[in-house]
Amino acid sequence: MPGLNTLGISMVRIDYAPWGINPPHTHPRASEILTILEGCLQVGFITSSPENRHISKVLQKGDVFVFPIGLIHYQRNLDSKNAIAIAALSSQNPGVITVANAVFGSVPDISSDVLAKAFQVDKNNFSSEESKVSTPKFANYGLPRHPLVRTCSFDCKCCSGTRYNPILDFCVADTKNTVLVNGYVCKDPKTVQAEDFYASGFHIPTNTSNQLGFNALPATAAQIPGLNTFGISAARIDYAPGGIIPPHSHPRATEILIVLEGSQLEVGFVTSNPENRHITKVIGKGDVFVFPVGLIHYQRNNGSQPASGIVAFSSQNPGVHTVANVVFGSNPEIATDILAKAFQVDNNVINQIKSHF
Repeated sequence: MPGLNTLGISMVRIDYAPWGINPPHTHPRASEILTILEGCLQVGFITSSPENRHISKVLQKGDVFVFPIGLIHYQRNLDSKNAIAIAALSSQNPGVITVANAVFGSVPDISSDVLAKAFQVDKNNFSSEESKVSTPKFANYGLPRHPLVRTCSFDCKCCSGTRYNPILDFCVADTKNTVLVNGYVCKDPKTVQAEDFYASGFHIPTNTSNQLGFNALPATAAQIPGLNTFGISAARIDYAPGGIIPPHSHPRATEILIVLEGSQLEVGFVTSNPENRHITKVIGKGDVFVFPVGLIHYQRNNGSQPASGIVAFSSQNPGVHTVANVVFGSNPEIATDILAKAFQVDNNVINQIKSHF
């Protein structure tokens, strides 16, 4: 998906056979937020040395879980039925290091005596292990099913400013602390639990009985404290027939949308001055679309049935500027004569619009 280039986010669908596993691996350049679409998964990650703490949880349909950047993590299907998940990652090219492949399948090999000493076993054991993984099964990404990532064919230093520089495995938000920082103050790592990285309910449709005909269930650092400092968040969106998300922008995030249900979701964004080009498309179930950071965009369900989707943002707190509310409903108001001149209409027209906000 070339449009993701430099935007600092990507997404992948993951399918798990009965009892299938996504083996221990890391993403060196991204945190991951996983949403369960179908099935029951055991997930977990391990903190850094010396604690090496295993934080694990069993997830059901609609649950959400976060894997911190760079930490070894895994997923396992605990059911006799297939499972499906959507993973969003806070990099356009998150990278993957599958532990078994990297340690036992490197080219050239890591010396057997080095591994024997590291794992404190006889080196003959590693010779047999190396032969089993000489052809890595997860060389491209670590996950099956066509990851939506853009491979850098140029020097990517130009987009490195979107990366944060962590000094801890995680900084779980202490939402009760009143100190104001750029994000949340960290809680004591010793008190961190799996629930700090978890949310549920993404499988349950939200109530769209409102004037606009849409609703959203967010999963930001406010709802999942473990997202704090990770530069990613998500939301479930539901659209009534004819429902719209009105023109708005996210000042701090690129958005990537995948349609779960529906066949006539009109999406679009408008480029900046002087072109103001409107880029639009009608998408359906399984389709993915990207809205670049800061650009005004919208969605409309043109179908006769409800639609739903999962969105991911390249910020733990993307922010939102709904154009109509910001311009005509600010507090205090923007002077009517300013808006009349900006929109080239009579003052009475501006006042009439303001009365709705």
